[in-house]
Amino acid sequence: MALMDFIKKQFIDVIQWTEDGDDTLSWRFPMAGMEIQNGGQLVVRESQVAVFVNEGQVADVFGPGTHKLTTQTLPVLTYLKNWDKLFESPFKSDVYFFSTRQQIDQRWGTSQPVSIRDKDFGAVRIRAFGNYAYRIQDPKAFHTQISGTRERYTVQELEGQLRGLMLQHISDAVAGSGTPFLDLAANQVEFAAALQSATAPAFTALGLELISVTMQNVSLPEELQKILDQRIGMGIIGQNMGQFMQYQAAQSLPELAKGGSGGSGIAGEAVGLGAGVALGQTLAQTLGQGLAGVGAAAPAPAASKPEDIVSLLEKLGDLRAKGILTDEEFAAKKADLLKKLG
Repeated sequence: MALMDFIKKQFIDVIQWTEDGDDTLSWRFPMAGMEIQNGGQLVVRESQVAVFVNEGQVADVFGPGTHKLTTQTLPVLTYLKNWDKLFESPFKSDVYFFSTRQQIDQRWGTSQPVSIRDKDFGAVRIRAFGNYAYRIQDPKAFHTQISGTRERYTVQELEGQLRGLMLQHISDAVAGSGTPFLDLAANQVEFAAALQSATAPAFTALGLELISVTMQNVSLPEELQKILDQRIGMGIIGQNMGQFMQYQAAQSLPELAKGGSGGSGIAGEAVGLGAGVALGQTLAQTLGQGLAGVGAAAPAPAASKPEDIVSLLEKLGDLRAKGILTDEEFAAKKADLLKKLG
């Protein structure tokens, strides 16, 4: 009976891994009670590393190539198994293969806005997303820290953890780059490099190398973007509030005209609030200037010439016809202008 058991017993002559997919990071060679022959061959292909593990303890590590398994090529395992001389019988050991290929086109992105400190705005919340690439650099560290005794460990199982590390270091990257938010969009390469530098040590602790990081987009939440747009608009037209009000009034003309003679819409609301006279004066000034002074300090209009006053009266008449000015407002402004003619 013992002879039959010996005949049925299987021995491993060649240990190798032909990767069957693109998403496997580590794979355990299926021993199933089999033993490794003394002098057997270990075949490690390019972009692979093989690790012998004896009773849970990492022993020898092999890079690409064909290796004959002897006490000379397995010094750590020889010591752990107390082989004081050349072993001749088969032996058991767990063998793990690790893929050292680059795992490219990995996505990272903020599911919620991330708060950062900014030179210009003090604190803002940003959204950002991009790609990154990594590879296994230290198989021993990856085995002990991540994959363990799993038969197979895949890219998808590690994806969430790595994305979290990327997001965790966004604030550090912004602070490290010293780039204000308004310049981030124009310096995405610099920001990506800062993010890679800030995150790389966390990858190294897991036995990984963070090879590259790219930034595809950085933006503000919608409500903050509206505030930023207003600030940019102020910067475009200058810091003079009077000029800003004139600019806003000119931009509102099409909407005001839609109000009609019945006083509905924006114009009707303005009149209802008692702001009609001030609005009419602002509009008159805006039309007199022709928006020529937007972005620079412009002198107040001087309607001292008869032809200027007549022209202004005609424009005010048009505003009254469109329902923007009431009859009373038009009459008051007309009387004021006619006094200047006297």
